[in-house]
Amino acid sequence: MSTINYSEKIPNNVNLGEDRTLQRALEGWQPNFINWWDDVGPEGSTNHEVYLRTAVSVDPQGWAQFGHVKMRDYRWGIFLNPGDANREIHFGDHKGEKAWQDVPGEHRANLRRIIVTQGDTEPASVEQQRHLGLTAPSMYDLRNLFQINVEEGRHLWAMVYLLHKHFGRDGREEAEALLQRTSGDENNPRILGAFNERTPDWLAFFMFTYFTDRDGKFQLSALAESAFDPLARTTKFMLTEEAHHMFVGESGVSRVIARTAQVMNELKTDDPQKVRAAGCIDLGTIQRYLNFHYSVTIDLFGADQSSNAAIFYSSGLKGRYEEGKRTDDHVLKGQTYKVLEVKDGQLVEKDVPMLNALNEVLRDDFIKDSVAGVGRWNKVLEKAGIPTRLVVPHKAFNRQIGALAGIKMSPEGRVVNDMEWAAKRDEWLPSAEDFAFVASLMGRVVEPGKFAGWISPPVMGINRQPVDFEYVRFG
Repeated sequence: MSTINYSEKIPNNVNLGEDRTLQRALEGWQPNFINWWDDVGPEGSTNHEVYLRTAVSVDPQGWAQFGHVKMRDYRWGIFLNPGDANREIHFGDHKGEKAWQDVPGEHRANLRRIIVTQGDTEPASVEQQRHLGLTAPSMYDLRNLFQINVEEGRHLWAMVYLLHKHFGRDGREEAEALLQRTSGDENNPRILGAFNERTPDWLAFFMFTYFTDRDGKFQLSALAESAFDPLARTTKFMLTEEAHHMFVGESGVSRVIARTAQVMNELKTDDPQKVRAAGCIDLGTIQRYLNFHYSVTIDLFGADQSSNAAIFYSSGLKGRYEEGKRTDDHVLKGQTYKVLEVKDGQLVEKDVPMLNALNEVLRDDFIKDSVAGVGRWNKVLEKAGIPTRLVVPHKAFNRQIGALAGIKMSPEGRVVNDMEWAAKRDEWLPSAEDFAFVASLMGRVVEPGKFAGWISPPVMGINRQPVDFEYVRFG
């Protein structure tokens, strides 16, 4: 079951050819997908041949075959991790029962909503990133952008398959709608706020792939626990691909920091204006970008108290991150969890039922994971002998969702008044001037082995190729 059939029009490992109705429906959706890709996919890339990784099977050996392909000819398809006929539900009210192969009627609406929301983020990030190829800092980075783009396209296919196979007419309509919404569109935007933000430059892209794709990792990990087995199997495979997206983000920011540190040492200065004048991004700007992307991303986990989160867990639709490694009863009734609220101008903790706080549990797991990566960025500064350190802002900073929405908070976690917020906002979040400066550095460098002046080359190339390999052939 792990091998992928590439002789089919839609590559798959789900024996699609045995279900003619489903096959025809998906073959009907495919041209609309290609039209969407041509309309709002990576701009100006139609004739590029890109050194891409394609899955040939879902086992660890086979999911990465490399070669030059045109992106619109990429073999998008439907790949699920191998099934386990004896799999049991391991959390919630149905714990110990057999996992579901079909959608139970009573959970149909909630499951559809979960799949549609996940599915909607995939094309959204392609739309958000479509202009970035025109200002790539190197051919190596351009290839990484395109690899992420085609994989987000494949993750959309993964969700569309579930909608078509398990949700009848409703599912088909939802699958159409996934191609009709557009990121940032006034009339028909993407479902989640963060996916309607522009990704204006490459520093924003690296921060997005580090923080926002990491949200993807935690959401997909929670869905990979689902009692609905096809969803669990498809998200498990998506996680394999998601790891590369976070690598691009983490290593991208590391390389920006390394280049900035190098210039600071050469010029023996920590003056941001002098660093900028030398064509690099100063550490203050990097910190402000970090503050923005981190705060926007932690909002994606939803309200800190949510009856939906409780329903999703108890019903077995969505577990916790690494559910199997936790040592509690996996039912959580009667347990509590601490969430934040503001009382009399002070930030205080209060205990709430754990089931209602599961968004917060997932958010806290994400925060732990994010902080570790920021620690690795600081190692780059430490190694270069630069005393400055990047810090993750307080989780109540710049929040727009839940009990902390709209509360004015400093990055250190101090409640501030409107006046202080207005005075300090540009110290804490990127200003129009910051965006304009970073944009001014974004020239296109695509000669093999050459890199823009604001970023260091990577330590190694892709798939054991040299750094100066021709990753993109411009047709």
